[in-house]
Amino acid sequence: MNQPLMFEMIRSFTTLAHTLNLSHAVAELNSTRQTVRRHVAQLEVLRGEPLFEVRDRRYELTAAGEAALPEAQELVLRARAWAQGQTGSFGALQYLKARRGDWFFYQQQQPMGGVWSDESILLRETYRAWMMCSHEIENPCLAHVRPYLMVYRHTDAGWICVEFGMKSAYVSWFGSDYARSSIGRPITRMPAGEEFGRLMDQAFYDVEATQSARLDHVYTRMPKRQDPDQATMVYQRLMMPGFFPDRSPAVMTLVVPTSDVNISELDGQQRADTTDIVKPDFDPENAYFEKLARDDPAGR
Repeated sequence: MNQPLMFEMIRSFTTLAHTLNLSHAVAELNSTRQTVRRHVAQLEVLRGEPLFEVRDRRYELTAAGEAALPEAQELVLRARAWAQGQTGSFGALQYLKARRGDWFFYQQQQPMGGVWSDESILLRETYRAWMMCSHEIENPCLAHVRPYLMVYRHTDAGWICVEFGMKSAYVSWFGSDYARSSIGRPITRMPAGEEFGRLMDQAFYDVEATQSARLDHVYTRMPKRQDPDQATMVYQRLMMPGFFPDRSPAVMTLVVPTSDVNISELDGQQRADTTDIVKPDFDPENAYFEKLARDDPAGR
């Protein structure tokens, strides 16, 4: 079976699963009823399981269809982004990029081992504190770095920020009033569109699902505070899974500006064209875990 047909079969499945109405799916796909039915039937034969049931002329997903849908949606999303050059990988780690007018966004995932050799004490300290906190965001082990973090919760609208630390890079850049007005805003609202925003969302889902930390380098354009122009921002983003006191999932992020960005596609001019960002004023004397590791490297 040729690859374009396979993609159309998956697209027919995800669209019908979204609408649960054959006429609406046909209109959205700009296709025909016979084609959509054939695509779904072929996919069911390939998988060896029914994806839909029809009751009173209305489509319903079977248990197998429900289980297959998230990955199918991801395949369609990534195929579209890949065809536009928006996604890829370097060393099996995720890479994203997008442009829309003067705005741009590059994100490259980094090996977690890079935290230990990084010059940022705050980055290392936060990672150590997270490893000691049992993933509980209210754990005392996180108290000294909590003011630098942003906390996200998953909702029907996607991942939304529910807390900005008053010493976080976001508050330092935009101010506390602007930060508070951003609480509850889905991160999928990006200039590159909803689909690219969903690709960005995927990092949050991965962190939640794997219960593992993640480190990214980001190069992007953002508005300046009280200035219509935009600034070129370069920073590291540490993402850590956690739980609220009611055990509902959370993702915590730490943003640390950097001048040593590891994004493969950036040229020399792009690396030079960045805006100076004030780094968080983390007091090394508060770095309990950093001092502990330095005083007792064997961890005794």
